[in-house]
Amino acid sequence: MTKVAIVILNWNGKQHLEKFLPFVLGNNMQGTEIYVADNASTDNSIAFVKENYPEIKIIQNSTNEGFAKGYNDALKHVNAQYYILLNSDVEVTPNWIKPIIDLMDGDEKIAACQPKIKSFTNKEYFEHAGAAGGFIDSFGYAFCRGRIFDTTEKDIGQYEDIREIFWATGACMFIRAKCFINAGGFDADFFAHMEEIDLCWRLKNQGYKIYYTPYSTVYHLGGGTLDYKSPRKTFLNFRNSLYMLYKNLSSFKLIPLLCFRLVLDGIAGLKFLFEGKFSHFLAVIKAHLSFYANVKKLRKKRMKEFKNQDFQGFYKGSIIVDYYLKQKKKFSEIYK
Repeated sequence: MTKVAIVILNWNGKQHLEKFLPFVLGNNMQGTEIYVADNASTDNSIAFVKENYPEIKIIQNSTNEGFAKGYNDALKHVNAQYYILLNSDVEVTPNWIKPIIDLMDGDEKIAACQPKIKSFTNKEYFEHAGAAGGFIDSFGYAFCRGRIFDTTEKDIGQYEDIREIFWATGACMFIRAKCFINAGGFDADFFAHMEEIDLCWRLKNQGYKIYYTPYSTVYHLGGGTLDYKSPRKTFLNFRNSLYMLYKNLSSFKLIPLLCFRLVLDGIAGLKFLFEGKFSHFLAVIKAHLSFYANVKKLRKKRMKEFKNQDFQGFYKGSIIVDYYLKQKKKFSEIYK
């Protein structure tokens, strides 16, 4: 068994592999294996990797069934103590692996960890998917230190502490293999988006911790396979948020929360409509219809035991109220 394995899930991302694989190989830690797991690409991605990087191991999935199932299937072929799940559009930097592995080696209760995630296109700023660690509010809306909704902060050294968070980004997630396996991996029904938050929530329910460290930095291009402005992304984010809440909250908390979410998501849908984004408005409606159509299936996945869920990284307020009504745009203005 190798100690660390980097696993890059690819789907028609040849242009990203051409651009970012040299950084991965050039900044690798000795003894770390590198895999490209391919979700049935049609752009000659695998031929490119085989020809130019024969040292990289290839895992070929027969179909593209999304980020979640793609990783679940691929990781069955990886024998390592730690997985590094890395998006194909991430530029890694020198010494990006060791600080996180050292941190996790020092505490068996840390199941997953993420580095500082900054923007590849504007390197002074944090990036949307993860920034300086993931949090969640009482209504199930995810946000980050350094990013709330569409507002990203400039990195001026304000998040230089190692700290426990609620979720680590799937763009660059370090996770113990045994924790990933014992938790059942990602929920394949999510397809893509928010599956890492659901996994981190389940790990916390098992007594594990999720961490962020600033002593490792990577730069994420973002929107490599699905643009942030895509209606498909809007659909997945709204639907998967409801999936996640249904699976991980007790009925006592869930029922009133779903009522609130109907109102809040309805407001979000109307906002899209008034902005002329009709496809996004429809995406919100479709997300709710899809959720209610799958409740019976989701019921089988609900937590069997709901322990104290006063987790680190859980914000008891509402970021919608803070952001839109109180005009608080920075994490430090909302969460202490």
